[in-house]
Amino acid sequence: MPIQFTRPTEPTLSVVRTPVSGTCKPCGSSDLRRYPVLTEDGWFDVVKCQTCLHTASREPGPKLGGIDLLVDLL
Repeated sequence: MPIQFTRPTEPTLSVVRTPVSGTCKPCGSSDLRRYPVLTEDGWFDVVKCQTCLHTASREPGPKLGGIDLLVDLL
């Protein structure tokens, strides 16, 4: 019997954007947020300015994003 998934009830997907202290170098805004991003190179944890979308930092994230493997916890 095939596995069946129910249709999502949320109209959109969203991610928690955690506030970070500091200022954006290009525009001077203090609205910086940290959140995971999926790119062609895999998952990254980024800090981006919410005003001009400048990337303040970009670090490799977990291999499978929000999925925690037991081997990663060792």
